Amino acid sequence: LSGPESQDHLVGEFGRIAVEFLRKGTNPKIYEGAARKLSVDAETVQHGVEGLMYLLTESSKLMISEVDFQDSVLVLGFTEELNHLLQQLYLENRKEIRHILGELTPSLPHYHNLEWRLDVQLASRALRQQVKPTVTMKLHLEESGGDKSAKVLQTDPATLMHLIQELEKALAELKTTHCRRILRNIK
Repeated sequence: LSGPESQDHLVGEFGRIAVEFLRKGTNPKIYEGAARKLSVDAETVQHGVEGLMYLLTESSKLMISEVDFQDSVLVLGFTEELNHLLQQLYLENRKEIRHILGELTPSLPHYHNLEWRLDVQLASRALRQQVKPTVTMKLHLEESGGDKSAKVLQTDPATLMHLIQELEKALAELKTTHCRRILRNIK
C-alpha cells in the first residue's frame, strides 16, 4: 500500500484496533486478520497498533488539549491529513480511554496519620557507653473503601535523614515549570 489514501486507511484501521484493544484487551489473531485485510505483515500491524495505543493512552492520561496534541504529532512528520485523522481519533476516544485507565488503576491506600518514637540505647553488657538511636514509626493508612491499616517501620537517623532529603528533592521537583505544566494537564 502506498499513497496518502492508503496511509489514512491504515491509520484508521490501526486506530479502530487500538481502541478495541484498550476496551477488551489485546488479541494476536486480530493482528493477523488485519494484516491479511490490509496486505501488510502482522508485525507492522502490531507495531502500528501498539504505537497508537501508547499515543492515545499517554495523551488521555494527561488530557492534553487539541493544540498540544497537534504539537505532539507534528514532530512525527506525518501529512496534515494524517495528523488531523489522529487528532479526531484522540478527541473521539479520550474520555472513554481515560475511564478505562481509571478502572485499571489499583486503588492504593493513602496517608491518614503518623505516630513516631525515638529510642536510644545508651549501654549494654558488652559496651558500657554507646549511643544507638532508632526511630520507630507507625504509619496509619486509609483504603479507598474506608478501611484503615497500620504499618510499623523502624530505621536509624542516618537513613531517615536520607529519606527526608529525597522527599525534599521530590517537592522541589514539583515546583519546576515542567512538572507544574504536567500537573495542570492532569487535572
